Amino acid sequence: QVQLVESGGGLVSTGGSLTLSCAASGSGSSLNAMGWYRQAPGKQRELVAADFGRGGTVYADFVKGRFTISRDNAMNAVYLQMNSLIPEDTAVYYCNVRTFVGSIDYWGQGTQVTVSS
Repeated sequence: QVQLVESGGGLVSTGGSLTLSCAASGSGSSLNAMGWYRQAPGKQRELVAADFGRGGTVYADFVKGRFTISRDNAMNAVYLQMNSLIPEDTAVYYCNVRTFVGSIDYWGQGTQVTVSS
């Protein structure tokens, strides 16, 4: 069982920046993908960015050039640096990890990001 603890959400003005952090614990298996999803009110959860280790990274088109994902394998942590935030980025952001063994997905509890206009 993997536990994920997220931090770093909050309220920011348009054009501002936030950094989200997610720490994974309890993983007896190496983690494959580590990433971030978001869900705005009335919308489906969507991928923001994912890091596949040596498999590279992937970003949603709507965050390219503004957000950067990074991971620290020694710490089993993943980060999302968010710059040039706009009101459309307002959502609950969820950390997601997938294990190598069994390809099991785990989710964090979510952290609210609110961008004011």
